[in-house]
Amino acid sequence: MADPWNRGHGAVDDMLDAENRLMAENLASKVSRLKSLAYDIDKDAEEQNSYLDGMDSNFLSATGLLTGSVKRFSTMVRSGRDNRKILCYVSAGSVVAFFLLYYLVTRIQN
Repeated sequence: MADPWNRGHGAVDDMLDAENRLMAENLASKVSRLKSLAYDIDKDAEEQNSYLDGMDSNFLSATGLLTGSVKRFSTMVRSGRDNRKILCYVSAGSVVAFFLLYYLVTRIQN
């Protein structure tokens, strides 16, 4: 005896199966694309982390250089009167050199 609930629904079932297969294929392609995107994001994050680690070591070395310079400068300022004269001459020369370079650069641009 035939199933009373499946009368004339064979075409509808086939259509629903085809639609389900199509949706499953679309979902599989979207999952594949999402997986590829997640992989790219992970790869980019690793590259940026390594770049930041490199910057960290560069900043540490710059901090070490600046600390040494400040210590030498402090030692020079605390030392005798002759070093203070040299410090004044170097400071004045730096200011004059800055204004001279500024004047030359503005003159060249015009």
